[in-house]
Amino acid sequence: MRLAHLITHPVHYQAPLFRRIVTERDIELTVLYQSDISTRPHLDPGFGKQVQWDVPLLDGYAYRFLPSLGGTERLTFWRPLTYGVGRALTEGKFDALWISGYMRPSYWTAIAAAKRRGIRVLIRDDLHERGKQRRITRRAAKSIFFAAFRRIVDSFLAIGKLNREYYLKLGVKPDSIFLMPYAVDNKFFQSRAMEASRRREHFRSELGLEKGRPVILYVGKLYERKRPRDLFDAYQRLSSDQRTEPFPYLLFVGDGEQRRELETRAHSLGWNSIRFLGFKGQSELPAFYDLSDVFVMPSVEEPWGLVLNEAMNAGRAIIASDHVGSAADLVIDGVNGYSYGAGDVPLLTARLQQTLADPVRCRAMGEQSLKLINRWSFEEDVQGLKAALGLDSCTAQIATGT
Repeated sequence: MRLAHLITHPVHYQAPLFRRIVTERDIELTVLYQSDISTRPHLDPGFGKQVQWDVPLLDGYAYRFLPSLGGTERLTFWRPLTYGVGRALTEGKFDALWISGYMRPSYWTAIAAAKRRGIRVLIRDDLHERGKQRRITRRAAKSIFFAAFRRIVDSFLAIGKLNREYYLKLGVKPDSIFLMPYAVDNKFFQSRAMEASRRREHFRSELGLEKGRPVILYVGKLYERKRPRDLFDAYQRLSSDQRTEPFPYLLFVGDGEQRRELETRAHSLGWNSIRFLGFKGQSELPAFYDLSDVFVMPSVEEPWGLVLNEAMNAGRAIIASDHVGSAADLVIDGVNGYSYGAGDVPLLTARLQQTLADPVRCRAMGEQSLKLINRWSFEEDVQGLKAALGLDSCTAQIATGT
């Protein structure tokens, strides 16, 4: 099966998945990129700074960059304005086209080109309804769009429960939906976390953290929809009088527009327990996950949240808002952590207290996280993809209620 995959640019999460897919004898994968922006230092608007990924993005699989009209430095609804996808599909003699997303004119052009050539179309997107405040007119327009769209797409690749529910609500037939979960390179993160554990106390000392004090960890962009302010407020509530420094540390790993505000607040409190450590690359993150006791994701609008997968690979307890897409699949209350109503700071505070009150139980929750994430991996991705392509007799369709 010759499979083309159309995506805007190389993504650090996707590259190892592509390398895994090409090991399958019955799939010949070629990735069609619209931009090479992520292969060099570039401005990330969310982090508010230039970033460069420290892991290989183009090794180990076949790819080509499509030609473009104008620059490829901006990723917007219209740009990059690439062309030649039809020629690429013809030259590659592809049997199927898998597209990451669907809300770009260039993707619509690619779908039309594929259908004209009798090529199957697979769509994988990360949307769900939680946290969305859409006008009635916009919801109606989406329903009208999908009434036609679902008829020309052969298969939808659901990344999890909420994403599947989203497709069903828009009228997609259950037998057209296949589970291809959002996963990270579990082997990479588990091996790096194990390496980090051997120098954990040295790393703690490097950061100036006292031994024996638990660590609450946030990893991500510091801006509004991620709600780092909610976690800051909940942490402050851990102080009985709002003046005495809480016993746990709170580490913010990441950057963004709210960093200065939060740093100013931390400075005004006079506490040494809140640290802002800036942007870290993929190879650096496992040491922070290993150092932490509980990982918190307080977003109010989060399609998935792959850093949650990463933290689970380090065997850590998880607290996530119910608007985080991954929480519906990967967080089991009281087992490997807790979910809470997005924006509910008092409940987030209570969840932190519950999780950190008993160190033994906290570690047990982390062990459960590791067990859960081992069943949410690239292996499940490959099974789902092969089922959608008709290459696997054992279907990976998501049965109702599973």
